[in-house]
Amino acid sequence: MFEAMLRGWRAQQAARGLREDAVGARERLMRRFGEFTNEYPWNWEPAHVDEWSLSLTAEQHLAPSTIRTYQCSLRLFNDYLCDSRYGWVAACRREFGPQTHPVPIVHEWNTIPHLNDYEGDPEARPFTREELQRFLDYADEQVERAVRARRKGALAAYRDATLFKVLYGWGLRRTEASKLDVVDFGGTRPHRSSAGSARSTSATARPSAVNHRDGATSPP
Repeated sequence: MFEAMLRGWRAQQAARGLREDAVGARERLMRRFGEFTNEYPWNWEPAHVDEWSLSLTAEQHLAPSTIRTYQCSLRLFNDYLCDSRYGWVAACRREFGPQTHPVPIVHEWNTIPHLNDYEGDPEARPFTREELQRFLDYADEQVERAVRARRKGALAAYRDATLFKVLYGWGLRRTEASKLDVVDFGGTRPHRSSAGSARSTSATARPSAVNHRDGATSPP
């Protein structure tokens, strides 16, 4: 019966257009929950969810966002089993007795509410629009300050400011950004005069190409 329930839930999720990897992950989670309770879905109770959530927090030390995702998957499976349109309650009553059937076990009192837009590590959260603008402005200011001071580092600062704008403008991932093909800003160019100023040289410096997801290159 349990295997039939999982097959039916898999078909229901496939009908909704969910990806195979997401469906498989949810199924494995339901099996782990069954192993944790040592009971079948028609014997699951709200107390099992309480104990399971406590284990995820105190023993496995999972993040609240991860635990909420697990609880949400369990809620979806439990709602599927209790939905009279799929007939699992009637099937269990017929096979195991009138008092043995799936009941709602996930509710607002034993799940983590979603209160914050971002719940990860505060040091790794994305910039707000205002913070991003200040960051890019700061990068540009470093170029201007180095040029005014007539010190080394103007080209490196311009390179950094340009790359930051390319990263955020194209929405590149860190793994993609690490593979940017950039020109050698510190190398010599025989066809250029060594007397060129930092400002004139930096004005022409840019990443030579950026391999975007669709194969396009970066604009000049």
